[in-house]
Amino acid sequence: MPHGSQVLIGLDIGTTSVKAVMLTQEGRSLASYSAAHPTRRSMPGMAEQDPATWLMHVGAALAQFARHPRARDVSGIGITSQVNTHVFCDASMAALAPALTWQDTRPGQVARDIDGRLTLAERIQALGAPIPVDASHALARMAWMAQTAPEIWAATRHVLLPKDWVIAQLTGAVASDPLSAIGLAGTDLRYAQTMLSLIPRAAEVLPPLLDPLCVTGALRDGPFRGVPIATGTMDAWAAMIGLGVANEGQAMYLSGTSEVLGLISAKRTAEPGIIVFPEWRGITLHAGPTQSGGAARDWIARMLGLDHAQLDTLAAQTRIRGDSPLFLPHLDGERAPLWTATSRAAFAGLSGADGPAELVAAVLEGVAFSARLALEAVERSGAHVAPVLRHGGGGSRSDAWCQIRANALGRPIARVAVADAGAVGALAMGAVASGSFLDLAATTRDLVPVEQVFEPDQDLASCAEARFARFRELYAATAPISAALLAQH
Repeated sequence: MPHGSQVLIGLDIGTTSVKAVMLTQEGRSLASYSAAHPTRRSMPGMAEQDPATWLMHVGAALAQFARHPRARDVSGIGITSQVNTHVFCDASMAALAPALTWQDTRPGQVARDIDGRLTLAERIQALGAPIPVDASHALARMAWMAQTAPEIWAATRHVLLPKDWVIAQLTGAVASDPLSAIGLAGTDLRYAQTMLSLIPRAAEVLPPLLDPLCVTGALRDGPFRGVPIATGTMDAWAAMIGLGVANEGQAMYLSGTSEVLGLISAKRTAEPGIIVFPEWRGITLHAGPTQSGGAARDWIARMLGLDHAQLDTLAAQTRIRGDSPLFLPHLDGERAPLWTATSRAAFAGLSGADGPAELVAAVLEGVAFSARLALEAVERSGAHVAPVLRHGGGGSRSDAWCQIRANALGRPIARVAVADAGAVGALAMGAVASGSFLDLAATTRDLVPVEQVFEPDQDLASCAEARFARFRELYAATAPISAALLAQH
């Protein structure tokens, strides 16, 4: 239970924007902030961001909240962020290069070389699960930087995630958490030496690990000077908390730039392609992050010159049939459960009668099928089938897309009322770390009610079942063609 009338702040440094919320301990919204930041894509595979832009928006959010009449009651701050996005910085925390976001696939070849040095048994022994080393893995980024920019690698003293870099800027303290150290930390919540030994200096440049509910430090400047900041954790975990998923057997479907499927289960089956996190405070999360969710919707919107509201209108007016076009949403490869940087997007079954509405419906359905592929693997990993998925994130605000997802997955989708699940989850962690609340699960139950449940349409779900089989065949058929085309670059 809370002790005192307090106010809390949560910040989420996402892939496309920085979002922040200011809530009372009872969950009443006092203020919010959201601002987009750009991603640089000037060559194939590149996806870079300027860390200074994140810090600018965090500062703007805090400055806005400081003007609120309840600002003096702020007792804790939580920060979450995208991963695996990496900032290479010097001893003074100055960024030496643009941050490599999780979407950057340029380290793909060095990742394959590193991954090939580990057997399945070695990965499971080190990490508790067969987590692959892909292009977004911290070790792949280090090896790639050492090869392509040796002067930057030589000057690097810290390799930090966005939340950890921002917290270091705000507090002067350097730390991370074991849940965000994907493919680096073992089941004992410590760095796995088997992994770190693969890359020279990896152990030197990675930050010390603290529990997510610890306080990394306090703000050293500004109107919130002295307010503690929680170590926090990655966006998928924070969003899970922000969706009210904290108990055994619960599952989430987070829709942002990518889709993230997650299940809490104490069972582990070593399912390939799924990230199984170390047990933390009785929670074992099995997660399947895809590469493209909202990113695919943004792409088709640009291609057709439409905004999201217009896309949703088209999708709501379009009934997906057995002969409707199919879309493989691998615009920049795919993550879970396939982990391929060379697969590319494809339409199949297009006819002269198809127009914008059919293309939009195909893209939204393709993202949902990609999520289903990840969900099925997640459920095999945790040996549990979730009867309902708690759903949130920016992509969840579309009723039409929620219904397409329910049909494609063949189960109910329970959309929560909270718009910024990641920021709310970060806030909840900040509340517990600062002592404002004592129980994380109880905190989230109070903050995140379900807004609407989308049930599968029996006829459309039956159609989707057959189309999902064709979707898998589409990937198998196009994967070698995509790889061959990329080899010509």
